[in-house]
Amino acid sequence: MSVAIVWFRRDLRLADNPALTEACKRHDQVLPVYIHAPDDEGAWKAGGASRWWLHRSLDQLGRSLAQHKAHLHVAQGTGADVLARLVKATGAEAVYWNRCYEPRAIKRDAAIKKALRGAGMVAESFSASLWREPWQVATQQGEPYRVFTPFWRNLRTQIQPDCPLSIPLMSSVKAAGDVPLETLGLMPGIRWHEGLDDTWQPGERGAHEALELFIDDALKGYERLRDLPARHGTSRLSPHLHFGEVSPRQIHWILHERTQQGIARRRPDLEPFLRELGWREFAHHLLYHFPKTPREPFQPSFTGFPWADDHDGALRRWQQGRTGIPIVDAGMRELWRTGWMHNRVRMIVASFLTKNLRLHWHHGARWFWDTLVDADLANNTLGWQWVAGSGADAAPYFRVFNPVTQAKKFDPEGEYLRRWLPELADAPLPLLHEPWKDPALLDRTGYPAPLVDLGESREAALAAYQAMRRQR
Repeated sequence: MSVAIVWFRRDLRLADNPALTEACKRHDQVLPVYIHAPDDEGAWKAGGASRWWLHRSLDQLGRSLAQHKAHLHVAQGTGADVLARLVKATGAEAVYWNRCYEPRAIKRDAAIKKALRGAGMVAESFSASLWREPWQVATQQGEPYRVFTPFWRNLRTQIQPDCPLSIPLMSSVKAAGDVPLETLGLMPGIRWHEGLDDTWQPGERGAHEALELFIDDALKGYERLRDLPARHGTSRLSPHLHFGEVSPRQIHWILHERTQQGIARRRPDLEPFLRELGWREFAHHLLYHFPKTPREPFQPSFTGFPWADDHDGALRRWQQGRTGIPIVDAGMRELWRTGWMHNRVRMIVASFLTKNLRLHWHHGARWFWDTLVDADLANNTLGWQWVAGSGADAAPYFRVFNPVTQAKKFDPEGEYLRRWLPELADAPLPLLHEPWKDPALLDRTGYPAPLVDLGESREAALAAYQAMRRQR
């Protein structure tokens, strides 16, 4: 009987799982294993919201495997140590996994593959979370892309709807040393996660239900509605994609099937949605080729930018949704309650932090990392550097989002603001967007005055940018 270990990481699904499929095809028995290895993650250990999601998703994966007469072996320790122990305990002759693309994960996986192969074992990794590997999309000169539009133009020519893999037939083996999921300490000690429980259904089944809901309710009109935070106009698939509960190939194929079934009226919105998935691919492309960007600006000139110090607790008030700017506060409160924030609002709150408050984008990236259920190193880095003006294909630094103008344009009736700012729910619409214009309203509701004057802080940000440019 030949045995293979299938090392689950961020591919927490059974369908369209190349590592699992290949192991079941080549071997008589498999040992599905998840290794909780925070030390392997270095400076980017999973944040609180991600740990909550991971716990729920692993629970669902274990249940799904049990329905197929298999058992998920859960272990703690470094990946190298646990795999070595399991190989010895089971007599496994092969280890299979699907790739991760963070710099530290790439180095760890390369070392593990080298050690296993050096011991005479089969060690294979597969592509399971991207349309194309980061090294498969390049300019005509063989260089990585730095601008999204030509990247997407190239990638779009390479991708076609491709039928995903089915769940394979499997026979599972068990090994000693399995630990209960609860011992991993993923769930928070203080029960702050009720809002997450009310909002999300982690796991493979939840991912497909979210996809079907999006196709039925939001795909038609996606291009028009996706920027309106009060509407459910986006897919909300980002956390499911991050944890690998659904793959881009599955999404593309299901969308293709549904449009082929006569849902032609939704086709004009299909390309804008695929393009958004393309941004995810671009983020991983950048992280792979420029691995220092989570720490350093993509544009070296920003190394000398004069960021402000947080002397007056502005960062804390931004985190708490107490800045006195309604659209910013609504977004930050949505984030704390649900572990998610609408993408348009993410850009607004990021611009306010990095430009109106002139605080380093690292502060925002770290807070998002801890509080977003879809926290992803590639996406998080691209998003924050894009808004800050220091990233690849970034918005110019002198483009400062006016949060009032943005709120009036994308939440014109104030529905989103009233949902997340109950103290202002009864305010008339003009004051809802600019409550500081009525000091009596602030006194009556307890809503704070603005941290900064939007006009003055914008001018200060532009002056800082000009000072940086003069230093070149």
